[in-house]
Amino acid sequence: MRIARFICSFLLAVGLLAVPVQSRTQVAVGISVRIGPPVLPIYAQPICPGTGYIWVPGYWAYGPDGYFWVPGTWVFPPEVGLLWTPGYWGWEDGFYAWYPGYWGPQVGFYGGINYGFGYTGVGYFGGYWRGDTFYYNRAVTNVDVAVVRNTYNTTVINNNTTINRVSFNGGRGGTTARPRSQELAAARERHISMTSEQTQHQQAAGSNRTLLASVNHGRPDVAATPRPGQFNGRGSVTSSRPGFPNRTLENPRETNRPGKPPANNGRTFEDRPPSSRPSNAPRVNPGFDQKQQRELEKMSQRQDAERQKVQQRHVQEQQKLERQRPDQPRQEQLQRRQQQQLDQMQQKHTQQSQKLQERQQREVQKQQSRESKSGRPPEHQK
Repeated sequence: MRIARFICSFLLAVGLLAVPVQSRTQVAVGISVRIGPPVLPIYAQPICPGTGYIWVPGYWAYGPDGYFWVPGTWVFPPEVGLLWTPGYWGWEDGFYAWYPGYWGPQVGFYGGINYGFGYTGVGYFGGYWRGDTFYYNRAVTNVDVAVVRNTYNTTVINNNTTINRVSFNGGRGGTTARPRSQELAAARERHISMTSEQTQHQQAAGSNRTLLASVNHGRPDVAATPRPGQFNGRGSVTSSRPGFPNRTLENPRETNRPGKPPANNGRTFEDRPPSSRPSNAPRVNPGFDQKQQRELEKMSQRQDAERQKVQQRHVQEQQKLERQRPDQPRQEQLQRRQQQQLDQMQQKHTQQSQKLQERQQREVQKQQSRESKSGRPPEHQK
C-alpha cells in the first residue's frame, strides 16, 4: 500500500513539473468558454476616495447568463505593500479560460491586456509603495490633490498602433503577449486572492441584469464605481454612449489622463491588429499580408519594450528623488526632463511607424503591379 501511494505521489509530482510555468503559477478556476469576451468598454476613472486605495480595473466575468461586466473600482489592499495583478481571459485548447487576479508585492502577467489607468499591458504605472504610503501617479489616476497629497506625475504613453481594447490573450484577435521573466518571478511570490469586498462586488455585478453583455451589448450602464458595490451611488461612471463612437485620442499623452477614456481604435474583439494597407486598397495574397502584419507586430513589440524600460527608469528616478526630500524646483526640473525624453521617444516611434508604413505601401503597389501584369486577380493568389 505504501509503495502504491509512493508511486502515485511520484507520478503526480512529475505531472506538475510537466505543466508550463504560467499554468502552475496562475491556474484558471474551472471556467472555460468557447466564445471570447467583448472588448473593454470606454469609461472614465472615478476620483480616488482617499489615501491607500488601489485601482482594480473592470473586467468581463462569466456566469449562468453569459458574460457580465464587473465595474472597475477603488479598493483597499489586504495588506500594505501589495499591488493588484488583474485577471484575464486566455485562449487554450479551443476554449477561453479565466486566469484570476491576485494581490502580491509585484505585478505579474495579466495577458498583455491594456486595462488603462496605469495597467498598460505590462506592469503597473499608476503608483508605488514607499514604506506604508502609496504614491499616486497623477498622469494616469484621478486623484484630488487636496485630499491625497502623496502624488507624483510621470507621463505614461500607450502604443496606439496595437490592439488596446481587446480583453483576452491568444486566439483569433487576442493579444500575443507572453510572460516575461520578471512576471514569471512575480507569479511565484506569495499571493492573496480577491478580498471579500472584491468578491461581493463581483457577485453583485453578476446579479445585475443591466451588466450582462447580452443586455448592454458591450456598453454597461455602470462601468466603474468609486467603491465596491456602489453601482447606483454618487460617483458611478457609465461607459461611452452609442451616439459617441469609440475613437482613438489624438494626443497619445492624453491617454489615461483623469477623466479621459483609455485609448482605443473602435475594433471588435474578433478583429486583427491594424495593417498599413488602406481599407479601400485591393487585397494582396494572404501570405504577403501576413508578412507585413508580422513586421508591424515586431516593431510594436520593440517600441513597447523601449517604452516600458523608459517608464520604469522614470519611476525609479522619482522614487530616488523623493527619498532625498527635494524642493519643488528640483521636482519640476526632473518632470520636465522626463517629459522631454518621452516626447523624443514618441517622435522617434512615430517616424519609425511612418517609414515602415511607407515602405510597406510601396511593396503593396509593386505586388499589385505584378498581379495586374500576370492577369490574375490578387484574391486568387495562393
